[in-house]
Amino acid sequence: MIETSTNRAYIDAMSIFRLYPVSLRTFLAAFIAVAVVLLLAPSLHSQNTTVLFREDFASLGNWRPLYFPKIPKHTTYTIETNEGNSFLVAHSAGSASALVYKEHFNVYEYPRARWRWKISNVYNNAPPQKKSGDDYPIRVYVVFKYDPETAGVIDRVKYGVARKLYGEYPPHSTLNYVWANDDGQKTVITSPYTDKVRLIALQKGGEKAGTWQNEEINILKDYRAAFGADPPPIASLAIMSDSDNTGQNAVSYLDFIEVFKDGQ
Repeated sequence: MIETSTNRAYIDAMSIFRLYPVSLRTFLAAFIAVAVVLLLAPSLHSQNTTVLFREDFASLGNWRPLYFPKIPKHTTYTIETNEGNSFLVAHSAGSASALVYKEHFNVYEYPRARWRWKISNVYNNAPPQKKSGDDYPIRVYVVFKYDPETAGVIDRVKYGVARKLYGEYPPHSTLNYVWANDDGQKTVITSPYTDKVRLIALQKGGEKAGTWQNEEINILKDYRAAFGADPPPIASLAIMSDSDNTGQNAVSYLDFIEVFKDGQ
């Protein structure tokens, strides 16, 4: 983004030469304008955002695997490097498993996230409103932590039972950003498995498969639009490529992911 802004500033400044006769005075003025723009553009951009953390996938040290009961075949996640750039590669073949970021963050303090992803293909015959079609070549989750101190009586009972079964509390709720298989899928839908999850389609269909796509989200705005309420404050990230319901195959890539806030 710094490079794009700098190039645009350079082009705008150089347009002075098309508007006025060339003379020593206009040349010097244009030269100074260009120099100032080029020097300030990176610093101005750096003041626009404050990054809490950025994952460039040099390793998987910041992530832990998550496996699901009754799904014996797991998606494989590896790190690959190309010309000095490392990225995450997910191979899904009738399988499902996820990676969960080990640290949490406050979504009210850092409500923004962005990443770059790519897929080999989408899945065929995967109706998103049915459990049989709940597979996506790539997903990025924002997972909101359940807090028993603020929960109602009914939720305390339900979450207490789940903790005994699985050893930890399930999430309070989740935003699930997906690359949808069908270009006709609605942008926001409820998971066919639970109303605690909203799926948000950032890309739809296979037209852009094989190309890197940049995404940027506002967690607070998306949660309020999807659930009609404010989110719990503490969240973490997760990544998944799954095909256990459709039995199909896909290879997906994630170049980086970062959580940030707008600068003051």
